[in-house]
This record gives sequence, structure tokens and C-alpha cells, in this order.
Amino acid sequence: MDGTADEALMARIADGDRGAFSVLVTRHLDRAVRIAQRVLSGDRGEAEDVAQDAFLRVWQHADRWRPEGGRFTTWFYRVVVNAAIDRLRRPRTTPLEDVAEPEDDQPNAFRTLHRAEVSKSVSAAVGELPERQRTALALCHYEGLGNIEAAEVMGITVGALESLLIRAKRQLRDRLQPLMADLVEDGHDA
Repeated sequence: MDGTADEALMARIADGDRGAFSVLVTRHLDRAVRIAQRVLSGDRGEAEDVAQDAFLRVWQHADRWRPEGGRFTTWFYRVVVNAAIDRLRRPRTTPLEDVAEPEDDQPNAFRTLHRAEVSKSVSAAVGELPERQRTALALCHYEGLGNIEAAEVMGITVGALESLLIRAKRQLRDRLQPLMADLVEDGHDA
């Protein structure tokens, strides 16, 4: 049966001959995989799946194939190419084990409490600043005004505003230094 023409094997496969199908698979499997692999840019596993799908179509539709339409190999390799192209067009799926665990973007209770304490300490330190320093800080850092605009709002020069900001930051650093030391000891980024 190995010397039997592909077209004759197809006629026998249409009648349900598993032996004829086995001969056809043995004869064309390697080339079908190579063709699919080239179309799929080298993915051997996908190419083997494509070849398997193509042979499944041969088994299922052997009764529809007509020798007058052309050689078996021409038809079969067209089936392989079309199956490979269909595989390329399908959305890719990632195996579940390759998907990273989603990160919980919700802060844990400790961080929430800690942030609230830090925020409270910073607010208290800002509240202890002299009024003009507190105003300069509020306009520039909390409200996002530029130095020129903030100086105009306060009715002072840009140099005076910058001096107020420098003194405010220095006082805040000094007042919040113990909090910074605690953060470093706890292993938190400051």
C-alpha cells in the first residue's frame, strides 16, 4: 500500500480505511509540519498542531475530495497553509500557569494607618510654621503655582518667596526628622 498513489489512498480513506489514512499520514506528516512551521515563524509545537488539524480535515472530508480538482498534495498543503494562517490570526492565549498573579493595589491596613499618621504629623508640622512660610508652601507645593505667580499673590518679590520656601522646608525637615528616623528603622522608604 506504500506505493499506492495519494489519490487512490484518498478514495479508500473516504470509505473509512484507517490503514490508508495511516500510510498518507506517514508519507506527508514531516513536510506538513515543516510547511506549517515556516508559516508560523518556527513554532514547532504550533506547527504540529496545525498538521494534526489538517490530517483531521483529510479524515473528515475525504469523501468531498475530487481527483479531477488537482493533485492530493496540492490540495493538502493548501489545507496546511490555510490552517497555519488561521492559527496566526487567532488571538494568542497565555497558559494560566504563565500568567502572573495580579497585584493587590489596595494598601494593607498597616500602610493605611501609617500613611494617616505620617500625613497627620506633616500637617501638624506645617501648621506650626509661621503664617508667611505656610502661605508660600501652600501656594507653591499644594496649589501648584509657579514662584512668580505665588510671589504676586503674596505681594512680595520672587527672591523673598524663595527665601520663605527655603526656611519652611528647613523647619519641616528639622521637625519631621524623628519621623524620618522611624521610617528608616522600620525599613520603609522615606
